[in-house]
This record gives sequence, structure tokens and C-alpha cells, in this order.
Amino acid sequence: MESQIKALEKQARALEPSTGDRASLLKKAQQYGNNFLDELPQKPAYVTSERMGKGVYDLPFNDGPKDFDEILQVLESEVDRPGLNPASGKHAGYIPGGGLYPSAVADYLAAVTNRYTGVFFSSPGAVRIENMCIRWMCDLVGYPEKAAGNLTSGGSIANLIGLVTARDHADIKARDFHKAVIYTTHQVHHCVIKAIKFAGLQEAQIREIPMDRGYRMKAEELKKQIHSDKSAGLIPLVIFASAGTTDLGAVDPLDRIADLAKEHKLWFHVDAAYGGFFLLTDHGKQIMEGIDRADSVTIDPHKGLFLPYGTGAVLVKDGQRLYESQHMTANYLQDALKATEEASPADLSPELSKHFRGLRMWLPLQLFGVQPFRAALEEKLLLTRYFFQKIQQIDRIEVGPKPKLSVMAFRYVPENDDPDIFNKKLVDEIHRDGRIFLSSTNIDGAFYLRLAVLNFRTHLEEIDLILSILREKIHKLTGVASN
Repeated sequence: MESQIKALEKQARALEPSTGDRASLLKKAQQYGNNFLDELPQKPAYVTSERMGKGVYDLPFNDGPKDFDEILQVLESEVDRPGLNPASGKHAGYIPGGGLYPSAVADYLAAVTNRYTGVFFSSPGAVRIENMCIRWMCDLVGYPEKAAGNLTSGGSIANLIGLVTARDHADIKARDFHKAVIYTTHQVHHCVIKAIKFAGLQEAQIREIPMDRGYRMKAEELKKQIHSDKSAGLIPLVIFASAGTTDLGAVDPLDRIADLAKEHKLWFHVDAAYGGFFLLTDHGKQIMEGIDRADSVTIDPHKGLFLPYGTGAVLVKDGQRLYESQHMTANYLQDALKATEEASPADLSPELSKHFRGLRMWLPLQLFGVQPFRAALEEKLLLTRYFFQKIQQIDRIEVGPKPKLSVMAFRYVPENDDPDIFNKKLVDEIHRDGRIFLSSTNIDGAFYLRLAVLNFRTHLEEIDLILSILREKIHKLTGVASN
């Protein structure tokens, strides 16, 4: 048996590269990353491809090794070239984008050291870093010291944790789920509807409260609906409000909703996944007044702090409620129970195994300080207002509501053609061209183009390019030169 173990050990040691091999791998990977970033300003924001990355199947898994240069070549041609390029400053379609370079360095360090950040006992320093990030976000929202939270993979899991905490706090039983009522609007992110399903509340009553012309929840209509549901013997459970809807960047009247939540003893959750970090700006603080009164908040550092995908957060005003909802233990964790100086992430989330996410947030904030992030967010607000003004100088352009944050909608209304058909063609033209990327949405049944400015690499030059290409494509489709 010993000889067999030794033989297997010899093969298995291939998984531990030597110092020289590590240096070679890292040098090539670093060069690949540098080339990607150096060429990024010239790269398109979107590339159509017939094969759509099928070349990755040319490297099947088998018993033998492959050359790293060959692997990088496939990565470049089949992964990093076709499709959407979220790192590009010319990507103004979907909200997340960018990916700060120091965060990539942090991920490298976190992966190499492989610290386990589920429980304080196993890696106290790493858990302190994650809790430090949570505390900073709680301060930003205006939460008290007893608040707690968790770094999640994104807003979907954060909203789910918030909903489950609300469900558990209400002590509602499964036999009454069909009587529970959840209040939101048509503009709420669809991950909230998924969260309702995953929380076992798909039988609950979902009320879409009417919105005003700015696509904000009407508080008086919410009040009426709560009274009606109570009179009908239903159980009002939770209000899901938005601080920056994905479609239009709308911010619900949080302070007024908080009044109703307090009056009727409802859990109040604010989805600020997109808009939350605008609290770093005076404008954000003004339009999100009352967010500190919410029982829980979702906020995504991979949006407003420009971090890589996979960095969300849930914050709960009364941290004990979160702990009571999420905490469990097991015999094999008995050693960890003696270290309780800091809250353990595994006690505040469904996750046990998790990546050391906090380092990718902590390192850039340490390296740069907070001010560059604030400046970038203020810049995005102004760029969106600039675009809003300039796009209306193009004849026959119709805009949606005035942007409250950094998302806005617009469309071209042709003289004779159907506007929906025309704007679908316009989006297709932009995607085929690829130099920039815009997305589309439907507002009250009408097809609109959508601009979302939240990439730290998007500046005035990129916005002017988007305006120029829109004029060019409108002229191509209509034959009429735009002003």
C-alpha cells in the first residue's frame, strides 16, 4: 500500500507548481490582463459571433496537460472577444460594469491564501475585514451599531435573505402563506419575484401598487391597499421598495413608505442594489431620504463601487433578527463556538463555504480612499443629465422620465413608421456595429432604448461617442440627417 500511495503522490504533486512554474504562469496571465486593459479603449463594447464561443469545446478535459499559451489563446478568442464587454467604458446597457484592477489583485491574494471566512474562529482577520465592509455600508445607510449584514454573490441572494428574515420575524406559519401580502411595484427587480418563490411564499398575495409619472410607488395607494387587505382578513407582511429601479432608476418615496410600515407593523425592505452607493453623493442622500428607516436594505458593491461581478450585500437594521433567521450549528463546528468576538458570516447567511469576498472591496477602499468613488458617482449623475439634454436636440427623439440617478430611456419617433419596430431596428443596428452597447426596455407597452451609466471608465468622451453613433444610425435608417 505504501508504494501505491507514493506512486499516487508523485502524480498528485503536479497540482503544486514549483516557484519557477508559478512565476511563468503569473507572468503570462499578467501580460494577458495588461494587454486586455491596454487595448480596452479600442475594443468594441459588443461583438456578434456565429460560433458564440463554441471554440472552448476544442479543449475537452482529458488525462493529459495542455499548454498555458494554448489555453490563453482560446480564452481570448472564445471568451473575451465575442459577446458583451462589461469592462468597456462604452458599455452603457446593463447596470454592472467595470471591475476595478485592485479587486482582481485582491481576488488573486484571497484565492492563493484560500482563507475560509465563514466563521470567525477559522480566520478572524478575514472576518473582521468583511465585517468592516458591512459596518461601513451600514454607516452609509444610516443604520445603528446593532445592525448586521452579509456580503453575498449579488442582489438576488441579498433580497432573498431580506425576505426570509422578514418572514421569520413575522413568525408566519406555512398554513397562512396564502394569506400573506407582499407589496411592491411593477418596476421592482424580477429577482424579488424569484426570492418570493425561493422563500416558499409563492402562494402569497403580491400587490403591485400603482406608480406616479416618475414610476415611483404611490404611498396613498399603498395605504389604501393595506387597509383593504386587513379588512379582508389577510396578513400584510412586507413592503419591497426600490432605491434605483433597474429599468429607469426610479426611487420610491422611502420616508412616506416607512411611515406606513411603522404604522401597520410591516417589514420594510429597500432594494438599493443599483442606487445605494449614490448615498455617497449629496443628491443621493436627498432622494433616498428615509432609507435609514428600512428594516433591511440590499446594496451591490459590484454596481456602485465598480467591483467585479459577485459582490452584493444585505444589511439588516436589527442584526439580531438576521441572526435568528439564519443561524444554525452542527457538531463538527463545536470548536468554532468558542470564538464569538465578531459575528460569523455563516451565522448571517445561507452560505457556509464562501469566497473571501471582502478583500476585493476592502483593498480598493484602502488604496484609493472613498473620495474617488464619490467623484466617479457624481460624474455619472452629471453624464446622464448631459445625455438627457443632448439627446433631445435630435429631431423626433422622445425621452422617458427625467433621470433621478444614472439610468434613462428614450426612443426615436419616425414620421410614418411604427416607433416600436423602428427602435428595435435601431437597437439591432447598434449591436451589429458594436462600438457601443445600449439595451432596450418596455415602458407602458412601448419599446424604448435605455442608457445606464455606471462604469467607472465611462466619461464625457464615451457619452459623446454614443450620441454620435445614435445620430449616425438614425440617419442610416431614415435617410434624414439628424441635428
